[in-house]
Amino acid sequence: MPVTITAHAEGATLAVRAQPGAKRNAVLGVQAGALKVAVTAPPEDGRANAALTDLLRDWLGLKRSQVELLSGATNRNKVFLIRGVPPEELTALVTGKMGGAG
Repeated sequence: MPVTITAHAEGATLAVRAQPGAKRNAVLGVQAGALKVAVTAPPEDGRANAALTDLLRDWLGLKRSQVELLSGATNRNKVFLIRGVPPEELTALVTGKMGGAG
């Protein structure tokens, strides 16, 4: 199942399934249409959300201003806004990073 990526006025949105408190920071694959991302930060005081934002930014090779949490601040299922990247380009980027799977 591919990652859910939808068009947005400012770029595209990316569905993410968070796994806070993990042993290491990593993009683990796809789960139920969302990019499964593990971070070592605990789900307290927004630390896991900040770590997720940083990890996604680094993984996708984007600037800090391009990655923003849109929804799901207190939920494992999150939606991130990827600014300035059209949905087709984001899909190709994520697919390439996943090694063509998903």
